[in-house]
Amino acid sequence: MIEPIIRAFIAENYIFDSLQPGSSDSLTQMGILDSMGVLELIMFIEERFGFKIPDEDTLPENLDTIDNIVHYIERRRETAKAA
Repeated sequence: MIEPIIRAFIAENYIFDSLQPGSSDSLTQMGILDSMGVLELIMFIEERFGFKIPDEDTLPENLDTIDNIVHYIERRRETAKAA
């Protein structure tokens, strides 16, 4: 399961109120991720899941919510399996 890994990373590395972000809540709008936080998240994903995130994929559609992050990682893993 990818979601618990992402949630644990966010909880351990970012400061936010006791209110946990929902799966579809914008991490940037909640003030959890800023530009530096996004870079840290990218480095974590690359290291933990073993693939490089190209610059063109560093979009909110891929990295702004827990759902988007999970779906992005799943898509990248499927693409890697098909190759």
